[in-house]
Amino acid sequence: MVNPSRNYDFIKGEVLLFDKGLSWSSFDLVQKVRNSLCRTMEIKKLKVGHAGTLDPLATGLMILCTGKATKQIESIQNGQKEYFATIKLGATTPSYDQETEKNNTYDYKHINKALLVETLKKFTGIIEQVPPVFSAVKVNGKRAYNYARSGKEIKLKARSVVIETIEITRIELPEVEIKVSCSKGTYIRSLAHDIGKALNSGAYLIGLRRTKIGNYNIEDAITVEYFLNNIKSFVTN
Repeated sequence: MVNPSRNYDFIKGEVLLFDKGLSWSSFDLVQKVRNSLCRTMEIKKLKVGHAGTLDPLATGLMILCTGKATKQIESIQNGQKEYFATIKLGATTPSYDQETEKNNTYDYKHINKALLVETLKKFTGIIEQVPPVFSAVKVNGKRAYNYARSGKEIKLKARSVVIETIEITRIELPEVEIKVSCSKGTYIRSLAHDIGKALNSGAYLIGLRRTKIGNYNIEDAITVEYFLNNIKSFVTN
């Protein structure tokens, strides 16, 4: 847990837990923390990296490592993730979330709790998943979203991911909230899209919050605003 009352050594290495807000990109968060630390510590360079990307439209746990602790990033990333995802049934979007406008609508009146429960069972265990075209997956050295945003069609290969558990936490049709525990590399946007297809309807993501990465929990995280407002305490204590 981040605690401004203890001594921090950002060059030797620290693991910082942040509760990322809406609109912040993972890159934004890393840049802001790095620049603020360098300015406050009066140094020119500091290694800062994140252990797992979150889309700007997602909130929740992001882990930043500084200094020599950046060597821990890969092991932290390999930890199991937990998300709360809100899915809207009856429509799809090209990005599988609210970044883009709806491109198709579908009937969802045939969907009930029993059908949802049975359908979600198909998505537990090892599954094959195609990442969204609006994603950071690299294709010929470029990010897939660069092709998608310029209108170029690309095909991404399916990859194996592991969904440990899916639990329905709220049903208010056409919205459904689920709690997902999954492996590294899982795209919850793709999961939402695929669930919609399996229900003979459509679906896209309208809310996503990450609450766990391995043994790290959102309850121990702070906002970037709190960190920046108290950065002198973190650096000088």
